[in-house]
Amino acid sequence: MQSTPSDRQILSVSQLNRSVRHLIETQLPLLWVEGEISNFARPGSGHWYLTLKDDQAQVRCAMFRNANQRVGFQPANGTQVLVRCRAGLYEGRGEYQLVIEHMEEAGFGALQRQFEQLKQKLTAEGLFDNQHKQPMPESVRHIGVITSSTGAAVKDILSVLNRRFPAIKISIFPTMVQGEQAAGQIVQAIADANQYGQCDALIVGRGGGSLEDLWPFNEEAVARAIFTSEIPVISAVGHEVDFTIADFVADLRAPTPSAAAELLSPDGGEMLNQFEGFEILLAEAVTRKIRHLEQRTDYLQKRLQHPGRKLQEQAQHLDHLDIRLRRAIAGKMQQQRATMQNLQDALTRQNPVDAITQHRQAVAKAVKQMIRAVSQQLELKQSKATQAMHLLDTVSPLKTLGRGYSIIRDTNNRVIKTVADVKTGDQLRGQLMDGEMVFAVTETNNKTL
Repeated sequence: MQSTPSDRQILSVSQLNRSVRHLIETQLPLLWVEGEISNFARPGSGHWYLTLKDDQAQVRCAMFRNANQRVGFQPANGTQVLVRCRAGLYEGRGEYQLVIEHMEEAGFGALQRQFEQLKQKLTAEGLFDNQHKQPMPESVRHIGVITSSTGAAVKDILSVLNRRFPAIKISIFPTMVQGEQAAGQIVQAIADANQYGQCDALIVGRGGGSLEDLWPFNEEAVARAIFTSEIPVISAVGHEVDFTIADFVADLRAPTPSAAAELLSPDGGEMLNQFEGFEILLAEAVTRKIRHLEQRTDYLQKRLQHPGRKLQEQAQHLDHLDIRLRRAIAGKMQQQRATMQNLQDALTRQNPVDAITQHRQAVAKAVKQMIRAVSQQLELKQSKATQAMHLLDTVSPLKTLGRGYSIIRDTNNRVIKTVADVKTGDQLRGQLMDGEMVFAVTETNNKTL
């Protein structure tokens, strides 16, 4: 059955294009598209119109003035770009197109995303923390330079060091600084410098270039080699506006290789000026000291006397002392003679003969009294001793033994007092008046008398 014209939903071309446009814009999210620019046009309105293509297809694009003003490079036909865009439809011609909101060079954008990802990873691991950064030595005598042996960076470093402080020793560890093999060579050069062990600090870097040229210094292996280096590392990659992962992980960042050399080297001219100032101060101090000593010498010369005159004064002084000594000795001897005469006179007046006679008589009398008292005491003690001996003899066990008694003891020398103290078979000792006898108990009979 055929539908009648009244049953059909008929759209105008503009309605169709509007519907398709709405469908595309609502169904497709914000897109990232990479491709090569062709048919690039920039009319007086300031808008950009171009075609993005690859080897199999192409799509028309528009980037309006308010968006393209933020693009940091000049696009042209053949440029490979990465764009952030929304899909849409140009209703006037019914053409499908992309409306670009952001544009960047494709290679740069990929590398930049890789850079940010590695930066976030190493930040999370703490490789950029200040607590891990080594301080630069105060006095640098030997610098290791890790860069291309033929590049401008090594020439700039040598020029600065030769101008500022030629005495600093330099060791160059040559390496590639761009290309696929550069990162591995840089890692090996850092390891070689640490194994060499003579450098006080390392400069790792190169001259300026594009992001692709500087990329070896954004490699994770290079970052970890710098982090694990036992020698402090200064990163000097590119120009002041260039930043690499090596800059963040290094112990110190220098904006250029020349700046790194200046950071590590003292200013020889300034030091020379300081030494010249010290020389002037020292000369002035020595001059003042010499003048002071000259004045002191003049003063001492005026006070200095002729040795002969000094000896005469000393001899005269000794004569005066000799005279005073003789007078003092004579006076002392005369005083001692007078004292001795007084003592002799007093001794004569106090003749000890009478006193000695009196003392002798008193001593003789006391001796007689003492002899008499001792004799009386001896007689009294002898009488008491005789009485005590008689009493002791009366109660003596020996007297008892003499009357026919004996003392019985066991083997432990205990005196046996009752029959209960022994048993049949015990060995006993019996003490008699004239000796002892040993016997064994054969029978006991406990009878009360």
